[in-house]
Amino acid sequence: MTELAKHRYTQNRELSWLKFNERVLEEAQDEDVPVLERLKFLSIFTSNLDEFFMVRVGSLLDLFLEDNTIIDKKSGMTPDRQLDEVYGAVWPLYAKRDLVYADIESELRECGIYALRVRELEPDEKKFVKTYFKDQVLPVLSPQIVDVHHPFPHLASKAIHVAALLKRKNSSVLGLAALPGTLPRALFLPGRDIRYVLLEDILWEYIGLVFDRYEVTEKNILCVTRNADIHYDDETLDVEEGDVRFLMKKLLHKRRRLAVVRLELAGWPSEAFAEYFCKKLHIQTHMIFVTRTPMNMDHTAGFGLKLPPALERALTYPEFTPKPSAQVTDTDSIARQVRKRDILLSYPFESMEPFLRMIREAARDPSVVAIKLSIYRVAQKARLIESLCAAAENGKDVTVLIELRARFDEQNNINWSERLEEAGCRLIFGFEDFKVHAKVCLIVRKEKGGIHYTTQVGTGNYNEVTAAQYTDLSLITADQGIGEDAAHFFNNMAMNHLDGVYRHFLVAPGGLKLKILALIEEQTRQGEQGRIILKLNALTDIDIIEKLSEASRAGVRVDLIIRGICCLLPGLPGQTDNITVTSVVGRFLEHSRIYAFGEGDRQTMYISSADMMTRSTHRRVEVACPVYDPRSRERVGSILDLLLRDNVKARQLRSDGFYEKKRTGQSPVSSQDALIQDAAAQTAAKGRPGKRKKKSHPRLKRWLEKWAARL
Repeated sequence: MTELAKHRYTQNRELSWLKFNERVLEEAQDEDVPVLERLKFLSIFTSNLDEFFMVRVGSLLDLFLEDNTIIDKKSGMTPDRQLDEVYGAVWPLYAKRDLVYADIESELRECGIYALRVRELEPDEKKFVKTYFKDQVLPVLSPQIVDVHHPFPHLASKAIHVAALLKRKNSSVLGLAALPGTLPRALFLPGRDIRYVLLEDILWEYIGLVFDRYEVTEKNILCVTRNADIHYDDETLDVEEGDVRFLMKKLLHKRRRLAVVRLELAGWPSEAFAEYFCKKLHIQTHMIFVTRTPMNMDHTAGFGLKLPPALERALTYPEFTPKPSAQVTDTDSIARQVRKRDILLSYPFESMEPFLRMIREAARDPSVVAIKLSIYRVAQKARLIESLCAAAENGKDVTVLIELRARFDEQNNINWSERLEEAGCRLIFGFEDFKVHAKVCLIVRKEKGGIHYTTQVGTGNYNEVTAAQYTDLSLITADQGIGEDAAHFFNNMAMNHLDGVYRHFLVAPGGLKLKILALIEEQTRQGEQGRIILKLNALTDIDIIEKLSEASRAGVRVDLIIRGICCLLPGLPGQTDNITVTSVVGRFLEHSRIYAFGEGDRQTMYISSADMMTRSTHRRVEVACPVYDPRSRERVGSILDLLLRDNVKARQLRSDGFYEKKRTGQSPVSSQDALIQDAAAQTAAKGRPGKRKKKSHPRLKRWLEKWAARL
């Protein structure tokens, strides 16, 4: 057992992540959340759990097979012990999800939205569904049996199947039929209410018609989850220029056939059924999970479009779209405005439009000679990419550092890289052993006085969709020192040089962690006068954790705002008793990373793409940028203060590793709601014309009054 584990102020990262996902599930359970939003949180919980099994459980399984003697530094557990703990911790979450889903379905039925099984249908509806099955489903099925002449097929990860044990005379075989990908997941029934049946329930009901020469003795709906943690170093990356994309396509194909890490069933199987699938899929019985909740909830995304507008408004959050930034005017270019003062955008409360506009203007500006940008994730339809292509076609030198290994976005990035290359952009694909996760954009102008830089650094991706869903910060500055660092950064990336020296930037893997450790040490020397605030998505880096504990023991007040994994346990006497850990899970995904050391005018403040995780500090290229502009610093500070005062959506980590909602006895404070209202007020004060107010629905009015009362 490690020294940290002996001190008992650290915990296992996988178990900590499961507690985070449970906080997402609690939002689905919260009756103060509109019911369609609760359904959305349930869908997020489900997709989160899918990815957890594909990546984290898959990685643990690989580790178990490679070397089961490796000890987790934060919990003292071997890989097999971690797997046992993880599978054991997931079971209660399945039971809790089923209860939450049943409650949501009951409330939806009161609103005229019915998820039905075939047995619940009216006679005419049953006839409608059966006709649909015979005319639309049966012709596109590809069923098969498994016997001595027909081998067990490959079951694609997350593909839903109906399996049936079949009997004919004295022989028994297995029948399998996958849901057709060409058909909609839900069949909506005729009538005024929203009444629908899922495709898997229809197939389950009529599976006997598929295998009509057999007697069905048992049937179930199933879905396998496969390890998706492909190792990019499994195959050499020492390939000729231009072949990296080919290699990525090959690895993506490989991902589809990796080992099964979970089997989900819609009903309890017989012992023989379970044993059969354990043998065929090479799994153990504890890897089988029974769920009454749909195994994939993508079908719920479009429910709002089928509702009358008034009812939709009553069942969802009050309508909100990102507001125009009060710092930006329409009468002058972004380049000229940013020379007067830095522009700090706060997503999703403010629109991403000023940044996109800056790129569009640069693409047409005769003085712009170069645009450089790093891409980790972008939307499938990205105006940013089109502007970069237009810039290249206009003769600008456009360099795009694109990471092809952004997990589950690999194909999208491959597609965009081909489009950029066709337009004449110069592409850099990063490093063999390090993912490039930094979010940096540099615009270079050649003017009479020489070269001038405009730099943008963000905490989140250049993704126009998630910019309206995730909280992130985007700093645009004309500070020439920062611009010179950005220019050095892109030059270093082009030359495979990871150990560059920067005056302002903190860049991983070389200098970011060392500087953060030094800043923590500086506050530690100040003792009770010291102050540290870190806003992160995750904290797992052992060295950072140990330094924070040292700061706590010296009397430094340390506030950690960590949405997800936190391997540090706060509040332990003599170890972490001056540390608090707050997690905010709400309408928007908390995604920004902020580091603040000290207080007042002497405070050192950075925004960054990096969490304090080993993968970020050691195995990724990350950038942290200082915030120098006083008004921007004040704004970032107010965001941190709001998050720490949140007692509506915030939960506090206890020393035993469990979270509890804050109970301060003070007036309710919801940080995200406050920022929504602030953005609306800033827009109104700016005098921008707004949309004509829509007629309010009574239930919507009650929701609005409730939200206003909290603030």
